[in-house]
Amino acid sequence: MKIGIIGLPNSGKTTIFNALTQSRAEVSAYGGAKVEPNRAVVTVNDERVDRLFRLFKPKKSIYGTIELIDFVGLSEGLAKDAGFSGSAMALMRNTDALALVVRNFPDPLLGMPQPRGDMEKMNEEILLSDLIIAEGRLEKIQAGYKRGQKTPELEREQKVLSTILDQLNQGRPIRDLPLAEDEMKMIRGFQFLTLKSCLVVLNSDEETFGKNQEILEEMGQYEAVIEFAGTFEMDLSELDDGEEVLLFMEDMGMAESARDRLTRAAFEMLGYISFFTVGSDEVRAWSIKKDSTALEAAGVIHTDMARGFIRAECFSFEDLMAYGSEKGIREKGLFRLEGKDYVVQDGDILSIRFN
Repeated sequence: MKIGIIGLPNSGKTTIFNALTQSRAEVSAYGGAKVEPNRAVVTVNDERVDRLFRLFKPKKSIYGTIELIDFVGLSEGLAKDAGFSGSAMALMRNTDALALVVRNFPDPLLGMPQPRGDMEKMNEEILLSDLIIAEGRLEKIQAGYKRGQKTPELEREQKVLSTILDQLNQGRPIRDLPLAEDEMKMIRGFQFLTLKSCLVVLNSDEETFGKNQEILEEMGQYEAVIEFAGTFEMDLSELDDGEEVLLFMEDMGMAESARDRLTRAAFEMLGYISFFTVGSDEVRAWSIKKDSTALEAAGVIHTDMARGFIRAECFSFEDLMAYGSEKGIREKGLFRLEGKDYVVQDGDILSIRFN
């Protein structure tokens, strides 16, 4: 899973990136529009992995991961002027979701925060980027028609892109369009930004953190929203985990770390669940979309498993904890053999049999 972090200059997005990843990226305005993004991979904490490790005693345990990419400040007109480098734009379009960081603290130069207005500015730039792509493709289709290159497939593509263009011209994201599965497949290669899931990160200061319910509810009418105290949580991430960190978090009313809150929000927003594989070598968590089949889960582990899929041996984490061992699960009749169309549930433990 990849999440791109974007924000207006001085919104504190790199501070948020550091808080989430325990990185030491420079927290300042970018010197130029062509600076490449900061990147880091964070683990998805899951106590079920810890409990499975204690039960099976393997050589290692592997948690799920999320890659976070901190992009250049999104200034007005950046999309129109192609302000992102080619590699940065390719990275952004290959993310699974975007996290929009909005400032909720006073700034000596920018004045008092305007989180709703900042969110709208960013959405306008993202929308404009998609608009340019859709218009460019439609122009090429029309040019092809003039050269006699008119096919039923191109006509279908033109129809879908025209619908998308109308949506964008009304200031609405493509993800709100009720597109059919074949239409989604047709436009997937464009990697439109407004087709991606979007999470708004309200970056507050220590004084106001936890006191912004009205702002959160207002912005939550349009996007999923989560609140961080960026500078405080970046400083917290630099401390060794221990009682001191827990005390600081308790004083701020934080039950979880910034990373844990972000990863949980990302899983909920993108509709991901976790399944597990266990053995003497490793216990491992895997992330898949909700409603994925056993065949798709096998493909996440290895393409050969999907290609030669025979069946999935399956039992649940909850049943394992209740009865203490695979033997206990078998005795209770809870050990199952599932076919390729079985819909994997969160917490399933799978062993894929394949040819």
